Formats: sequence, structure tokens, C-alpha cells
Amino acid sequence: MTRNKKVAEYERKRLENIKRNEELLVSLNIKSTLSDLSASAFKLRQHRAGTKSYKLSSKKKVRSETPIVIRRSLRAQGKAPKKLPKLKSQVIPNEPPRELFPISMRDAITSSESDEALVSKILSVCKKSGLENGDYGKKKFRVMASIDLDSMELVPENIARVVPKRIVSVKFFPSADMSMVAVGNNLGDVGFWNVDSEDKDGDGIYIYHPHSAPVSAIVIQPFSLNKIFTCCYDGQVRSLDVQKEMFDLAYSTEHAIISMSQRPDDVNSLYIGEGHGVVHSWDERSGKTSFSWELHESRINTIDFNPENLNMMATSSTDRTVCIWDLRKLGKSKPDSLKMITCERGVQSAYFSPSGSHLATTSVDVKIGVLSGTNYDNEVMIYHNNKTGLLISAFKGIWGWDDSHIYVGNMKRGVDIISAEKRRVVTTLDSSHITAIACRFDAHPLKPGMLAGATWGGQVYIWST
Repeated sequence: MTRNKKVAEYERKRLENIKRNEELLVSLNIKSTLSDLSASAFKLRQHRAGTKSYKLSSKKKVRSETPIVIRRSLRAQGKAPKKLPKLKSQVIPNEPPRELFPISMRDAITSSESDEALVSKILSVCKKSGLENGDYGKKKFRVMASIDLDSMELVPENIARVVPKRIVSVKFFPSADMSMVAVGNNLGDVGFWNVDSEDKDGDGIYIYHPHSAPVSAIVIQPFSLNKIFTCCYDGQVRSLDVQKEMFDLAYSTEHAIISMSQRPDDVNSLYIGEGHGVVHSWDERSGKTSFSWELHESRINTIDFNPENLNMMATSSTDRTVCIWDLRKLGKSKPDSLKMITCERGVQSAYFSPSGSHLATTSVDVKIGVLSGTNYDNEVMIYHNNKTGLLISAFKGIWGWDDSHIYVGNMKRGVDIISAEKRRVVTTLDSSHITAIACRFDAHPLKPGMLAGATWGGQVYIWST
């Protein structure tokens, strides 16, 4: 009985509390307000679902024929997100806009000394050779000779830091009347070093800044020494006219230019490797592209011409292939190659030997290839560790002054000389004066035994007999 009394008392108090609360809500008109808010919220939900009019009644609701759209993201639906269209150009923060106009040598020079001696030297050599008047005659642009490898030496006078940072390209001036080398680094600088300079007030080094990205290649036409072409990752080709003292803008594109070459018998055309595997033939006289070919699936690292058959062109690519082409049959956008070699890794270079009978390839693995034979069907792979560190440019092996030897750098700061006949390293050029690894090389075309090696630290080493 006691427990039932307690329950009845609790129920009485609960009912009294409910009654009192209802009277309070009525006095404050809260119920009406809540009802209005509820109706408004309901109408808003129905409006969003696409329904135009509804009835609020106690009768059973009629289902609307308009479906309720439930928005779901592509990720929630298990679909790949839509790709945004690629922009034609992107603005890189803190990077100045590309200068698409000529730059004078005076405005581009960064070294402190005057470059009058450099200009005077180049123009005097052109005049002495009769090249400034276009008197090409039967002038040789490359000589063949057998070299006594043991006689090659490096003296302290032939060592210099030509530009700051990493050298990407190096080229001798093709003249027997001077020993001058041009280099391009990863900052867009172009440096010249007159090794035989007799200027007492300077060191024969002149640095210019005509580009805003790595200078990937340098071309000096043997019949036009006063014109030097430089190409760059910023998509520009500039022509330095020493007589006008001006870096003219010869060619411009939105794509990076990785390689460039010129046929020795054609002073008016440049072959430019840009973007993903495209080669353009650019005519200087018209200032236009005469031909374009899609030759590879990835960037083209080198373009080279057979010195005995100038219609034959070799290209190396990051797509792991080396191809040989006949220019007379490159009339379509995707032509067939005469020869294709596939390597295990990306190929950094492919160069014809001085006679044109051999082709040397350097890939990012532990091999250097040598192709020979009538149709380059004989293929030999020679062991050489071509792997470099992240801060060092890839090795590119070059020929010397005959078909016997290939010169390529190693990770021990030396230069390995590989015999094409013996299929191995026969000797190494090393010196206590070498303080960095040489990755880029050029053999002086008219001075047998003179070899330039350039490093990732901006130094240039010149060996001579």
C-alpha cells in the first residue's frame, strides 16, 4: 500500500507540472511561434526539393511526382574527378617574365671587366679567315688524327671557373686560330673563356645572362664564328651577333628546348628539339619553322649529323631509344626511322664518330653503346658506370679525333677513355688539380688532343698534348 501511495503522489505532481507548463506557454504565445517556425522550415525543405506548392493538412500527404535530387560528389560516386583544362602558360612565383626582345651584350654582361677584347678577338679571327665576307671556300671544320693518349696533360693555366653553378653545355670555337670555349650553366648564363688571352688586366673570361633557365645547347657555325646560337629550357633560342654586339631572339616557344644542332653545310637552318619528342627545322632567313616532326615519345637530349652523310641525323631520347633518320625521307609528321635502338634506361646522348662510320650512345645505366657497320647493324655494349648523383648532370660520352676512342667522365673526378675496338676503358685522365666531376665534354675540332671538360661547379678543365 505504501508503494502505491508513493506512485499516485508522483503521478499527481507530474500532471500538475505539465498543466502549469502549458499555461505558461499559452501566456507567452510560444506554441504559435514554434508552429509557424516548423511550417516555414517544412516549406523551405520542400522548395529546395523542387516542389512548388504544398498543403499543410492532417490528411495523408500525396507523394510529389518531382523527384528529390540528392547531390553527391564524384568521389562519393566512385568516379574520377574531372580534369581541368591545361593552361597554356603558368606564372612562376618570384620568376621575372621572359624577355622576348633583343638584349645587347652591354646589358647582358655580368662580369666586371670590359668585353672589348672578346669582341675584337672573334672579329679579327673572322676577318683573318675571310669568313666575315662569306668566303667559305673549302675550309675544314673538323680534322681527323690519331692521338697519343699518354701525352695528354692538364696544367694549372688551363683550369678556370668560367661561370657560377652547374655547366650544362660546352663548346669550342671551331677555329685553329684561337683556343676559346663557350659554356652555358643552369642559371641562364653564357660564359666565354679565351684560354690564350694575353690581356694583363683580365683573365679572358666574360659572363653574360641572356636566358632565365638552363642553357641546354650551344651552336657555333664554323663558317660564321661571329654568330653563336644558344637555346634554353625557357623556350628561347638566341643568336649572339658579335659584330652587332646583340643577343637577338631567333626563336621562341612555350615548350622547353632541350637540344639543338646545325648541319655544317647549312648556315641558315637550326634543328631544335623541344617538348616531348618534337624536332623543328627552323630557317633563319625567313624566321619561320620549315618542318616539324614527332620523332620520340619523350624529350630529345641530343641531335647530331653524320659528318660524311649530312642527310643522316641521329637523336637520343629519354624514352630509352636512339634513332637514325634520313632527312630526305622526313616529309611527314611521324616518319619511320632508318634504325632504332632500345636501351634499358633513358639515353642521354648519341654522337657520330669523325668518319661517320660509328655511333656512340650514353644511357643512364652501366653501358655505352657503339653501333657500326653499313646500316649500323653491329651493336656493342661496353660496361661503364654512367650513374650520377642528384646534383650532377648526366654523363655524355663523345668521340675524340678519330673512330678509336670515346671520352666520358666518371664519379672519381677522372675522364675515362674507352677503346671502341677493345671494348673497355684503356686509360683515365686524372690530375691532382681536378676538384670536381666533369660531366660535359667537347673536343676541339681543329686542334687534335685539346679536350674541354666542364663540371657541375662551373669549372672548365682543358687537356692538351
